[in-house]
Amino acid sequence: MTSLTEIFRIGRGPSSSHTMAPEKAAFYMLRCYPQADSFRVTLYGSLAKTGRGHRTDYAILQAFGAIPCEILWDEEREDLPHPNTMRFEAWKDGALLGEQTVLSVGGGAIEIPGVPNEASREVYAESSFDEISAVCKSRGWSLADYVFANEPEIRPHLAAVWKQMRETVAAGIAAEGELPGGLHVKRRAGSLYQLGARERDIMKKEHFLISAYAYASSEENAAGGRMVTAPTCGACGVLPAVLCYEKDFFAHRDEAMLDALATAGIIGQLIKTNGSVSGAEAGCQAEVGSACSMAAAALCSLQYMGIDQIETAAEIAMEHCLGLTCDPVGGLVQIPCIERNAVGALRAYDAATLAEAVYDNRRVSFDTVVKTMLQTGKDLAMAYRETSEGGLARCYVNKP
Repeated sequence: MTSLTEIFRIGRGPSSSHTMAPEKAAFYMLRCYPQADSFRVTLYGSLAKTGRGHRTDYAILQAFGAIPCEILWDEEREDLPHPNTMRFEAWKDGALLGEQTVLSVGGGAIEIPGVPNEASREVYAESSFDEISAVCKSRGWSLADYVFANEPEIRPHLAAVWKQMRETVAAGIAAEGELPGGLHVKRRAGSLYQLGARERDIMKKEHFLISAYAYASSEENAAGGRMVTAPTCGACGVLPAVLCYEKDFFAHRDEAMLDALATAGIIGQLIKTNGSVSGAEAGCQAEVGSACSMAAAALCSLQYMGIDQIETAAEIAMEHCLGLTCDPVGGLVQIPCIERNAVGALRAYDAATLAEAVYDNRRVSFDTVVKTMLQTGKDLAMAYRETSEGGLARCYVNKP
């Protein structure tokens, strides 16, 4: 498996696959064809159907800067190597210099058929939870120990990720007004935080504050702010909500926070390796479902639970997100995405709490549920895989 830097990326929203990855692909073309005086980009599949709401065109044009770029939207082609496929063409004096097919495979990552990805070097020899668990148990390691033994240079990156998560949540809570895009969605993170601060009932306080943190990160993402993919932009509110709440109200050591991030990261990387973190490929179960698993594992790490309990928590979290569709209204990462992040964060607590008690009687492994998620995603109709052609995206009527 590859580095955890492939799961935790710092960038701008609103979409890792529809904004960050196309921007990255444009920069790649600029490096390959510095002599080009114009470009043409054709967007297919989910990129074509929801790219305007996700600001795909804006990200590409910003990357090319002053160089002219024509963007074409092909919503009809179906014989695609991936639901998020792009074709870039570089031109000079009216002649085609070269072209390249680029796949946005989720979480801001791109793949170029036939071109090795040097950044995606293999770091971890093991590629399943069962394999990792066996190594950890034989050496007396936690999952965080396993990460740092294989990737000792990851600590500064995780520290930067944690810092950005905190800053994103703080910015989201402080911000007011309406999110861009025309759905008239008001920012609610600040008001949720105030409700939590005033609430005397412990359970309500916890729910309000965790939700406020999730809303804060998701609203910043929807507004195009800086955030961390965890594992995607669309699911960027779940893990920060859990971690920020834990830090603020239980004063965990900074080292414990990095251990929790490492634990969450290896869970996310297993899902990405053996399943998917792309809403266009497998629905929102691959985004918020994956984030919920990561957050549940992080909570177990903070509570010093064993590796079997961590596996159980991550499995429970994913199992009960199976079948979750990706149906963003208007192609915007707002309805139902923001609210769904808050629900995912709360569900992570439920999964971790349940795992503490039932881990010794589990029947479904984490590896099995990841495999199931991918198969379920492939069985979902395309209308429910980030195309805005089904579900809420089809039934919702926008009201000013």
